[in-house]
Amino acid sequence: MIVRKYAAIDIGSNAIRLLTHNVIEEEGKETLFRKSALVRLPIRLGEDVFKNGTISKRNEERLLSAMKAFQLLMEVHGVEKYMACATSAMREADNGQVVIDNILEASGVKIQLIDGEKEASIIASTDLKNLIRKDETYLYIDVGGGSTEFTVFSEGKIKISESFKIGTVRLLNGMVDEEMWNELELWLKKHVKGLPNLSIIGSGGNINKLHKMSGRKEGESLSYIWLRAQYHFLSSLTFEERVSELGLNPDRADVIIPATEIFVSSAKWIGAKKIHVPKIGLSDGIIKTLYYAKK
Repeated sequence: MIVRKYAAIDIGSNAIRLLTHNVIEEEGKETLFRKSALVRLPIRLGEDVFKNGTISKRNEERLLSAMKAFQLLMEVHGVEKYMACATSAMREADNGQVVIDNILEASGVKIQLIDGEKEASIIASTDLKNLIRKDETYLYIDVGGGSTEFTVFSEGKIKISESFKIGTVRLLNGMVDEEMWNELELWLKKHVKGLPNLSIIGSGGNINKLHKMSGRKEGESLSYIWLRAQYHFLSSLTFEERVSELGLNPDRADVIIPATEIFVSSAKWIGAKKIHVPKIGLSDGIIKTLYYAKK
């Protein structure tokens, strides 16, 4: 038996994450991927970038401190290979490449800027194949702070993917106009509506939190009716009530509402009744990408 340590760093518009995995190889057996540790930090880069076009000095310093900490944690864990990916906020920041260069020089962490298409393909390399049935159609939705990736699976294969600049941090800051929503609705109806046995697969911290709040068992799907009712319930509470009464972290208590809106709207437009929540995302996809690239 060989146990390898891989790590994924996901630098998103709302939060950044370090995920470490044990990758267990044993002759004659399927390779096992076991989560070792997850660290999530609410450095909301999107608030800077989507408002002002740049990453502020304060958030650059916070990001640099986080990367130094992640580098030390990977060293302690004995990580042999890692990949750090930055998405929407870093892509759009006028000083994004300068920040990336500064981080590399100061911490040794090399960050890759990836576009929405690359992000969707990395996510698709996760364990989705264990969930997807060839006789059903799925709309995979990965909600981020700056953008949301939509991927259509039909007959067990990716049919089409698209990234829309409709993310939780953008929505919170009033940066998504009606035209963008209309564009998304038209795209979904063109590529998804009418396909047989249609359901949604959701990923991201917000849908995972919603699934936990529902009390459903792991692997049990959410219903559109429940999710719509939960959206109205959450919207009826103040930010303070969502923190004090529901126990949500402050950096989750605000973004969970626009995230739910994205899922509810998408399900309504395509007529999906079920939302599967397999608890996977970009970080998990990075681990698989690293492993299979080695092969």
